[in-house]
Order: sequence, then structure tokens, then C-alpha cells
Amino acid sequence: MTRVLLAEDDPTISEPLARALRREGYDVVVTPDGAAALRGAEENPDLLILDLGLPVMDGLEVCRRLRAAGNPVPVLILTARADEVDTVVGLDAGADDYVTKPFRLAELLARARALLRRQPIAEDDQAFVRIDSEGRRAFIDDEELQLTAKEFDLLRVLVREAGKVVSREQLMQEIWETSWYGSTKTLDMHVSVLRRKLGDDATNPRFIATVRGVGFRFEQPEGT
Repeated sequence: MTRVLLAEDDPTISEPLARALRREGYDVVVTPDGAAALRGAEENPDLLILDLGLPVMDGLEVCRRLRAAGNPVPVLILTARADEVDTVVGLDAGADDYVTKPFRLAELLARARALLRRQPIAEDDQAFVRIDSEGRRAFIDDEELQLTAKEFDLLRVLVREAGKVVSREQLMQEIWETSWYGSTKTLDMHVSVLRRKLGDDATNPRFIATVRGVGFRFEQPEGT
């Protein structure tokens, strides 16, 4: 049975979420603080749903320690909608995806299923990203990516301009319909999420490369 570790200290969130996960057929263990979550992750769960605002040890530190120890468990972080900076830091700490509070249960379950299905892409694999603009769906090979509306729009623009550098200004204008005034934390967060969903390594990306001082470039693997 698929094992899910749920690290959430608020019982009004953890109890209904645990029930929903169990209805999906998962074996769920709930832990109320970061230290307990770190210990639980050592027992190799299939997925860790991790609140960032945990007592004893916060979720960011839990994530950092897991990745520093080489633990590859998929991590889905829960964060307050206003904590955009925390979300970026959480992704940089090694989280795989995020859901903002208050969240829709169906969305969280879909993201959990996507992380549980995800398989690492070997370096010699020639994975191909495909966009269905009319259906607003994106695929990596035959696997559909679970994307938010803005994540889909960002990926669509980057794939459309594959091989070209797309400036931050263009992305902010086309996707967020706003001018760039020096801060693009929102854009950076969405790029971080997309990289993880594509199995990309930010230090050596295969799909989304950062062009310093300009923007981003999308590359399909050679031969696709």
C-alpha cells in the first residue's frame, strides 16, 4: 500500500485531509511537528505532505535536512497564499510541488497522485514536452503534467519560443499582464515549480535554462 506521511500541526486541516487520503487508498501517518516528520521520513514513505509552519522544526528545515541526507521522497509543501517568498525558498530547499492554503482538496489529491506517479528522468532519456493549447494540457512524453493556469501559460510561451531567449519583461507582460519593475519573485517561483515537474535540475537544466540578466530559454532534447 502507498504510504503517505502528513506533517501538519493543525487538526482542522490534518484530520479531514488524512481521511481523504485514506479514501484514496493510501496508508496515512500524521505527525504534528517537524522533528517527528524528519524521523518519519527515515522510514521511506512514498510521499511527504509537509506544512511549512510546523513547530519544533519548520518545514523548510525538514526539507533541507532530507535532501542533504540524500532522501529522495517526493515532498508536497503546504503554504499560506501570502507566503510567496517561503514557497520559493521551499522549492529551493528541495520540495517538489506546493499547494497554497486554503486549498481545494481535489487539487491537492491530484498533485499528490502526480508526484506518486512521477519517475526520475535518466540523463540519457530523450523526454519530449508537448502542449495541447486548445485543451490547456501539457505532457512530458505520455504523462500529463499537473499544472496551475499560470504554470501552463508559462510553459506554453516557453515551448512556443523554444530555442529563443524569452525576456522576463515579455513573460511578465504576456502571462501576468503587468510591467516589470525590478521584482519577479512570482515568475521565479513558477519557473522553479515547472523545473521540478519536468524533472529538471536547476543547476544543470535540460529544459528551462536561465539566461542571466535577460530571461529564460526552453530547449527540447536533440532528436525530438
